[in-house]
Amino acid sequence: MKYQVIHKTEYQYQHPLSLSYNVACILPCSNIYQNCLSSNLEVSPSPSFFQENIDFFGNRQSFFNIQQAHSKLSIIANSQIEVYELDNMILANSKAWESVCKEDLDYTQYMIKQYCLDSPLIHIGQQFYDYAKPSFTPKRPLLLAVKELMQRIYEDFEYTPNFTSISTPLQDVMLHKKGVCQDFAHLAIACIRSMGLPAQYVSGYLETLPPPGKPKIVGSDASHAWFAAYDPAFGWVEFDPTNNQQPTNQYIRTAYGRDYSDVTPLKGILFGGSSHQLNVSVDVSRI
Repeated sequence: MKYQVIHKTEYQYQHPLSLSYNVACILPCSNIYQNCLSSNLEVSPSPSFFQENIDFFGNRQSFFNIQQAHSKLSIIANSQIEVYELDNMILANSKAWESVCKEDLDYTQYMIKQYCLDSPLIHIGQQFYDYAKPSFTPKRPLLLAVKELMQRIYEDFEYTPNFTSISTPLQDVMLHKKGVCQDFAHLAIACIRSMGLPAQYVSGYLETLPPPGKPKIVGSDASHAWFAAYDPAFGWVEFDPTNNQQPTNQYIRTAYGRDYSDVTPLKGILFGGSSHQLNVSVDVSRI
């Protein structure tokens, strides 16, 4: 399946900025799931400096600064991606979760070991262990345990837009049983890491289809988040607790990290500007 993704971000500042330094992480990656056929980033006003790098986690990051007074900042990412059809995976063939937990990862697997540890927005804790434990019964295949954990989060928590923000602690999400996709991904990761297992955060997009007979509204799609668990035999295997499913070829990956803070779509340092208004629109369309 081939897609075009247009991700528009616009900041309107109350007072003009004199200078801004920015980092964007909104260009899709290429991996075993997909191939980014083309992509470009349009920034207005025109940057004084622009450079694309690959970060520590293998994600594409765009660095740019604007050295002229501006009251508005517009960033448009336009990408074409081919997403591959995924083979059916027999989750029952994964290793028992205890054996993965006890497996000694050597130095060459340090990139996996780091996903067992605390990260800026996710902290291992007893309440996450207690919530995860019923899914991780003795000698159960790891991926079956993770799948059940995903299903339980889907059933126990209510998707509630605007109830949380990126600064809302996971403890509040647990208390109120409400949140959005990034909360549910963070919660699943906290549970899996609390069991002594690696889990990573995945950001991207999910194609949404209009009701039968209705046209699709341009810009109505949104960024999405889910997670991946690591099995030595299968590698990283992805799960979406918001929709209670494993990702299909309607999922487009942008970046991977320990949590949202590693893959923030746009961040930077601003001089001036005071308060601002933010508008974001995403359009995912089939080619």
